[in-house]
Amino acid sequence: MSPGEPGAVDVSVGAEILVRAIPGVPTVERGDDLLELIIASLARARVQLRDGDVLIIASKIISRAEDCFVDLSTVEPSEAAKALGAEVDKDPQLVELILRESESISRKRKGALIVRHRLGFISANAGIDASNATPAGAPAHSGPWVLTLPCDPDATARSLRANLAERCSATVGVIVTDSWGRPFRRGTVGFAIGSSGIPPIWDRRGEPDRHGRKLEATVIAVADALAAAADLVAGQADEGRPLILVRGLRFSSSSESSSALRRDPENDLYA
Repeated sequence: MSPGEPGAVDVSVGAEILVRAIPGVPTVERGDDLLELIIASLARARVQLRDGDVLIIASKIISRAEDCFVDLSTVEPSEAAKALGAEVDKDPQLVELILRESESISRKRKGALIVRHRLGFISANAGIDASNATPAGAPAHSGPWVLTLPCDPDATARSLRANLAERCSATVGVIVTDSWGRPFRRGTVGFAIGSSGIPPIWDRRGEPDRHGRKLEATVIAVADALAAAADLVAGQADEGRPLILVRGLRFSSSSESSSALRRDPENDLYA
């Protein structure tokens, strides 16, 4: 049975789900073992994973563990980065790093540089973040420091999911998140840049509505919806809550990754 046919249910959501931050996750430093940190944090919170749980992980702690730190003072900007930096009123060293992390420029104006990231999605500044971005032991006169996004968030999600299944005897979904702004809307929301186990898309086309009419265009971005809910609980400042548990979903295990959420460039009217 293919997605969109009546009865092809990949996800089921009741009237209530639990979205809970796992407290006490320590500051992650380069080289840390994320699996061990997650298992230890779950144990301290007295949380035992169950089949069908979803763990949502802020990409920043993965970037820190993968040593994605960059000291901008060491970045040598190209002539193109210098020219673009002057055009958009941004540090040419930051612009150089943005260009290295990007496939193409989508939009540019004073104070804004929107690009297609190397991972395939559209984002401001290629997702490069200066908040909570200084590594332990950084020299006193170094920086400013920034973090790039993880190398391969889908692969990280797959690895963590497989190892959690082995260590915790539970079949779970894993989503890696970041925050971004959206065209035509103010503010940022969480979105999925990596996923494993849970269907990233819930295609409900062909199902009947309450009046028996078949749905024609209803495709739900499940991974992004969960990322947005988790982002609200995780916080964006000094909360220190990068690990979120979602409980109460029912879903069929999926081999699709977060790439299913991306529009092809030729079908992306914004890009």
